[in-house]
Amino acid sequence: MQIIRNVRAALADRRAAHNAHRRLSEELAAFRTAAERTELDLMIGRHSADETHEIQAILNRQDAERRYQHAMHMS
Repeated sequence: MQIIRNVRAALADRRAAHNAHRRLSEELAAFRTAAERTELDLMIGRHSADETHEIQAILNRQDAERRYQHAMHMS
């Protein structure tokens, strides 16, 4: 029975981490304009790379998606 509890706990932790990552991604997606992004970059710059790794990864992915969408609309 302990192994079942461990698996359930691990799945719950994973689900919570996924939901937190999704919420963070949604919040970061709101920073769209150059001014908003500059402000965000200044806030992020006050912290170490270790502290902002997840945020930077999300922003890089979002930037790549926006560039791709823009390129698709231009062709």
